[in-house]
Amino acid sequence: MSTHEGASLTPFLNRILWGDCREVLPRLPDACVDLIVTSPPYADQRKQVYGGVHPDHYVEWFLPIAAELKRILKPTGSFILNIKERVVNGERHPYVLHLILAMREQGWLWTEEYIWHKKNCYPGKWPNRFRDAWERLLHFTKQKQFKMFQEAVMVPMGEWRHERLKKLNPNDLYRFNSQAGSGFGKRVANWIGREYAYPTNVLHMATECYNRYHAATFPVDLPAWFIKLFTEPGDLVLDPFMGSGTTAVACVRLDRRYIGIEVKEEYVRLAEERITKENALPNLYTFAEDGVSYGPK
Repeated sequence: MSTHEGASLTPFLNRILWGDCREVLPRLPDACVDLIVTSPPYADQRKQVYGGVHPDHYVEWFLPIAAELKRILKPTGSFILNIKERVVNGERHPYVLHLILAMREQGWLWTEEYIWHKKNCYPGKWPNRFRDAWERLLHFTKQKQFKMFQEAVMVPMGEWRHERLKKLNPNDLYRFNSQAGSGFGKRVANWIGREYAYPTNVLHMATECYNRYHAATFPVDLPAWFIKLFTEPGDLVLDPFMGSGTTAVACVRLDRRYIGIEVKEEYVRLAEERITKENALPNLYTFAEDGVSYGPK
């Protein structure tokens, strides 16, 4: 980053900016952000808080924002969009699918899709569907080559490996290709001596149950996972729909810089309070936020 770019970023760094992201984003310099993680208001959701956007007009509303995000994202950066279709007139509205296609037309690469499995989803009963227990996390990039640190999110392999690796048959000692002709194959012997494995693209995390006085809060672990995967300490993370400050809290914990934008003044104050507490020594607030476990492990 040039000295001029650094100076132009200074007023925004490690701050929650009060305003509409459509007005704030144009003030940021080109290619200055390493990662964007956000969960914008879903179509026609939280009308009392954010006014709501009709599903039929969601793509039209979001595309100018996406264009600004593409401008300020570094070529090696990533954009993680947490979003979910809603039900309209008895069926899932396709506005998320339309948005994906429109963003591809805008020049984005739809690189991957992660699924957030909400282990403690809300109970309920509907006549023609079951409880929503997952949400999309769409991964967009500007190019095929981007920063990614897969080792930062590896998971323990589990106790199963001890029995499985005791006795290897001949097929386990070399790459054994699927007999179904799928092209997939595996070499079980590769697991010998390993303690950790790469995760899947399904993230099993409970929803945020610690009272945030906010209409929709995701757990700190959710943005933290992507921050570890796509950035290094000192990198800059943006959340243009910051809400109660969850992405900023994750950045503080992981030694990343952040820029947050939030249109509701009361949420800006709430986010600032959380960050102030997070920057202090460990206390009951942070223990309560991290220590509560919900649902099965």
